[in-house]
Amino acid sequence: MDHLSTAKGLLDDHNVDAVLITFIPNVRWTTGFTGSNGLVVLRDESAHLLTDGRYRDQARDEVPAEIEVHIVSNGLDSGLADEGLLDGMNRVAFQADHVTVDRRTRWGDMFTDVDFTPVSGLLTRAAGVKRRDEIDAIAASQCITDEVFDELLSWLRPGLTEKEVAAEIVYRHMKKGAEKMSFDPIVASGPNGALPHARPTPRTLKNGEFVVIDMGCFLNGYASDMTRTVAIGEIAEDMKTAYAAVLEAQEAALAEARAGMSASDLDEVARDVLSSHGLDDAFSHGLGHGVGLQIHEWPRVSRTSDDDLPAGAVVTIEPGVYLNGRFGIRIEDIIVLEQEGCRNLTGSTKSLTRID
Repeated sequence: MDHLSTAKGLLDDHNVDAVLITFIPNVRWTTGFTGSNGLVVLRDESAHLLTDGRYRDQARDEVPAEIEVHIVSNGLDSGLADEGLLDGMNRVAFQADHVTVDRRTRWGDMFTDVDFTPVSGLLTRAAGVKRRDEIDAIAASQCITDEVFDELLSWLRPGLTEKEVAAEIVYRHMKKGAEKMSFDPIVASGPNGALPHARPTPRTLKNGEFVVIDMGCFLNGYASDMTRTVAIGEIAEDMKTAYAAVLEAQEAALAEARAGMSASDLDEVARDVLSSHGLDDAFSHGLGHGVGLQIHEWPRVSRTSDDDLPAGAVVTIEPGVYLNGRFGIRIEDIIVLEQEGCRNLTGSTKSLTRID
């Protein structure tokens, strides 16, 4: 079933006359439209995309013929009224987690006969299961990130600042054709590595320390995400031991990951390994998250998640250890969940690499 058909199934699922899709990644998922301003109206017999004049030609090139494109000049919400797209509609579902109170109030004032029904997670699970072309797009994005990391290994050296490394990461991704970064690169050396979401600073890379590098990009709308931890010069034995524990935890999770298992059980696989090394308290976040048109999507792989992991979901597996004031370690791959296991889309080495 294509994405539009799946989205139109929401009409029956929620017993409504129409569905409004306002969250831009979901607009793209449903229609193929890649512009930054759009609204989708789904009705029993029709589907509509509203956008503005900047995207007149683009929308008509990208959107399939069964979706009617409306170019509006006075804002998307006014366009709903001008085009009569909610005429005769009694119950209309909308994305409660992506609509402001102000916008919902405005709709109520504009369409007094419509019962607007808030629904959270309207397309969350549907978008979390990827088609083959989406998986291929994520793999192509990840290929760029793998290539950048491979080049970084011959470029990194003591004395570079975290900011310099981050800038180089962005430059090399763009040079290889990435549309943009999927998030600001994390480059965290020494004690900064103990901050899972550290921001690059003027601190220099020093011998005897780890540097955590977390990076990804968008290509054709789909994200990559990868973390590697590299040793600068000779490091202490306890650092090598901790690295081996994190790698063991990640490999154990990769070996167990499969469609149908619960997200919390998969998280527990990695957490149990770290616990056996006395490091479970140093693992302060969930094991992973979905990746697609957004860098963080459903499903969430965490001990607090009640979700079962479906076939076709693309998720990260990223255990970490963070020792305050000393160092951090994280190793992250992207995988596709399949019935008999998983397929790893990440090609970069995970062996402990030393930079001199």
